[in-house]
This record gives sequence, structure tokens and C-alpha cells, in this order.
Amino acid sequence: MESPRQRSTGRLKKRFMTALANKKPGTGFSIGMLVLKLRTLIAFLAVLIVFSFIAPNFLSITNLIAMAKHSAIWAILAVGMTYVIIGGGIDLSIGSIVGLCGMIAGGLIAEGLRLPIFGIVIYFNVPMIILIVLLIGVLLGAVNGLIITKLGVAPFIATLGMLYMGRGFAMLRSGGKTFPNLIGNPALGNTGFPILGAGTMLGIPLVVWIAAVIAIIAAYVSQKTPFGRHIYAVGGNEDAAVLSGIRVNRLKMAIFMFSGFTAALTGLVLASQLVASHPATGEAYEMTAIAAVVLGGASLNGGRGSIGGTIIGALILGVLNDGLVMIGVSSFWQTAIKGMVLVLAVVIDQYQLRKQNEAALHQQQADEKGPEKVSA
Repeated sequence: MESPRQRSTGRLKKRFMTALANKKPGTGFSIGMLVLKLRTLIAFLAVLIVFSFIAPNFLSITNLIAMAKHSAIWAILAVGMTYVIIGGGIDLSIGSIVGLCGMIAGGLIAEGLRLPIFGIVIYFNVPMIILIVLLIGVLLGAVNGLIITKLGVAPFIATLGMLYMGRGFAMLRSGGKTFPNLIGNPALGNTGFPILGAGTMLGIPLVVWIAAVIAIIAAYVSQKTPFGRHIYAVGGNEDAAVLSGIRVNRLKMAIFMFSGFTAALTGLVLASQLVASHPATGEAYEMTAIAAVVLGGASLNGGRGSIGGTIIGALILGVLNDGLVMIGVSSFWQTAIKGMVLVLAVVIDQYQLRKQNEAALHQQQADEKGPEKVSA
């Protein structure tokens, strides 16, 4: 005589076998779905292979290091955007924050901090300048977060307004002029700024190491901590996240502050590489960051995406940009091609989403029919 446990196990086995027999096409292993999920990596390898044939010395060590250096800038900016998009938002202000923070750093090196009331000028050392600029970036991100969470303004509108404000303040900082030759003055103790953008460690550009550290930390936080899981929950279903006890407003504040931080860091790196800061720096960078995130598999509807995918997306854009330059494609065509890549990435993402929804529906129908047949 069978024990209750054996009878229960037998019923579960029958139910599983019946559900398996009734699975609809497309709910099991699918080569097409696998290709869709790996599309970012496949696209990256395809771009590398194509340009290795049509561009001379494309895969040389020197050129690979240069491409990694260029891609690292997009990667730093896009990591912050990844959190925002996964959380169901958008940040259009990061390009102007890049320019504004670069101008603030340039002004502090070239002119110092003027205090007319006391009749003095304070010159900070480079580490202090970097810290001040990063804090300003975080503060600008916090302003975005406050407008969105406390005033109820949509992220698109709030960050669009910050885009114009940031660009305007960048122009006002120098009257539209450039701060050149940001090498500092040994007598003032503010030398060493170019190291951030041009320095190397173990033969690899310092900016690549910075991007790697930020990406690793951001990936760990998003996958291994409650904070990261809450970002996905809010992006997937904000109402459900509120009901489950997640402090949505605080979380939104945090992700926009992090986006401001990465934008400020990008502005510092660019100003350091150029040894100059210009108020127009960072124009349209927000679009490139969004493109990298979407290419990496994130959904603009929120709730889906990964830091690893974003890094590969940034690499695709960096390799594509450098490859087009090497074969002599004009900058106008480069911009157009980036736009086409972004649209294509969104179209593929929506197609994958539909296929996943269809597979989930078929699975649900099969699960519902399975118990009926078993009970019959």
C-alpha cells in the first residue's frame, strides 16, 4: 500500500508529464530566442569581424587600446543611465551635466574659487576639485529626483528642463568660452589634472580601469543586493512595489543621484583628456548612453536590463564609431548610423518582448490544461 507521500509524489509526476506533453511550440528551447537574448554579444562580434576586414590595422594592439579608451567614456555614462532605465525612468540631462561639470572643473583650475566679499581666491588641489565636481553632479541628480518624486513631474520633462538649465549654466560659467591648458600651476598646487584622462596603469588607460570598477560595483549592487532588486521591482511594476513596502521615492532619488555622479565623472574625464573644457562638451551624449543601454538588452519600459549588457552596448558604439572613422565615413553619416542602430535595437527589443509574452501565455495555457487532464 502506497504512503500518502508516495501518492502525492505520483500525482505531481503525472501532472508534470502531462504538462510537458501539452507544451505549445516555442515554450521550450528555441534557437531564435537564444539568438535574441545573445544579440548584443553577436552584434559586437559581427562589428569586430566586419571592420577587421575593411579597416587596416583595426585589430592592432594600439587601436584596440584606443577603442577601449573611447568606449570606457560611454560605459561610465551608460552605467548610470542603466539604473535609471531599469527603474522605469529616463535621464536626458546627463549630457549637459557632463558639460557643466567639465566647465566647473576647468574654472576651478584656471581661475580658482573667487570670494569677492573677502577679496580672496581659493585654489584647490586636483583631488579636491574632483570631489567637488562629483558632489555637484550628485546634487544635480538629486534635483532631478526631487522634481520627479515631490512635484510629480514626468522624468522626461524634468530631465529635459535640467538639460537646458545645465547647458545654460555651462555657457554662463565662461561666457561661452573655453578654459584651455588645464595643466595647473605648481605654485598653486593644482597640477596633475591631465593624469585622470591620459594616465595609464599596467599599460591600460586609467579611464578603462575606472569604467571597469564602476561597472563591477554597479553589477554587484544590481544583482546581489536588495537595493538592486528593488530597482527592477519598481521598473517592472511601481504600484506593486509601493504595496510591497519599497520606498519608491527614495529609490528614485538614489538612482538619479547615481546618474548625476556618472555624468560628472564623465565630464571630468573628458576635460582631463582634452586638457580643456568647453560648454558644448557632452552634447547629445544622453542619446549615446540610451543607445548603449538599449543595445545591451534593457527595456525602455523598465524592469529589464543589465550592467554587462550595457558595457557590451557601449563597446559596440565605440567600435562602430572608431571603425567608421578609420574607413573615412563622414561624421554626418556616423550620427545617422547611430540613430538607425538605436531604432533597430528598440525594434528587436519589442519583438523579443512579444515573443516572450507569447511563450509565457502558451505555458500558462498548458499548465491550466494539464491539471484538468490529470484529474479527468
